Amino acid sequence: MIKIFFAFATILAISFYFLRDPLLDKNSSPASFEKVAALPSEISESSGIEVLPDGSGYITHNDSGNKPYLYQIDKKGKLVKTIKLKLPNVDWEDLALDSKGNIYIADTGNNNNKRKELAIYKVNAKDFNNLEAIRFSYEDQKDFPPAKKDMNFDCEAIFWHGGNLYLITKDRGQKATANVYRLSDKKGQQEAKLIGSHKIPAAITGAAISPNGKEVVLVSKEKLHIFRQVTNPEKFYEGKYQEVDLQGAGQTEAVAFETANNLVITSEGGNLYKYSLN
Repeated sequence: MIKIFFAFATILAISFYFLRDPLLDKNSSPASFEKVAALPSEISESSGIEVLPDGSGYITHNDSGNKPYLYQIDKKGKLVKTIKLKLPNVDWEDLALDSKGNIYIADTGNNNNKRKELAIYKVNAKDFNNLEAIRFSYEDQKDFPPAKKDMNFDCEAIFWHGGNLYLITKDRGQKATANVYRLSDKKGQQEAKLIGSHKIPAAITGAAISPNGKEVVLVSKEKLHIFRQVTNPEKFYEGKYQEVDLQGAGQTEAVAFETANNLVITSEGGNLYKYSLN
C-alpha cells in the first residue's frame, strides 16, 4: 500500500512539473507580454518610441552615434518612412508626445555626467521641418563630471503632462535612486528643477504616462515598473507599484501607451513588443 502511495505521489509531482502554469514560474514573462516583430535593419538601436497622434503606427529613433533620423513604422514593425532632421544626435534617448501632437526628442543621454549642452527638441508630427529647442542644465549639478557617487545626471526617460516635461534619471553612481526633474515644454534655456526621487535599484531607460494621467510606466532591462492610482504625475512614484519581469526581451529601452491599457515597447536588440496592463 505504501509503495502504491509513493508511486501515485511521484506521478502527481511529475504531472505538476510538466503541466504547471508557466506564469507561476518567477523567471517567466507574463502571458500579456508578446513580441510583435523584429525591427527593420535601419533601426539597429531603438532607444525611444511614441505612438503617432493618428494611431496609425509609431515613431522611433536610434541611440547615440547614429544619424538624426526618426523612423515611422506601422503596427507590425515595418518601416513606412524615414524622417531626416537637421539636428545633432549627441545621444538621443527617449520620446514624448503632448496633447497637440508635438513630439519631444530627448537628447539627454549623459553617460559620463559631463555634458553641458543637454537639449530636448520639439517637432510636430504634421510638420517635421518646424523645430524648437529646449536647452537646459540641472539646477543641482555643479561639477562636470561630479564625484562618482553623485553621478545621477544621465536621463534616458521622459514623459509630458500638463505643459511640463518630466525627466527620470539613470543613477550611474550608486545605482539606487531615480531622480525626477521638471521642465516647461516652452523653447529656450531652462534649469531642470529637481522635484522628487524614488529608490529603485534599476537603470531606467524609458518612461510613459497613460492618457488619463493615472498610470506611469518606467522600463529598465527586461523589467516594467508600473505605478497605478497616480494622483499627481509629479509624484507618480507614490502610486501603487508593480514590477513585471520581461524575461528574454533583452535591453528594453523604450515604452509608450498605445491605448489606456496597452503598451508598446522596443529593445536595443531590435524588437517590437506589446504588453497589456489588464
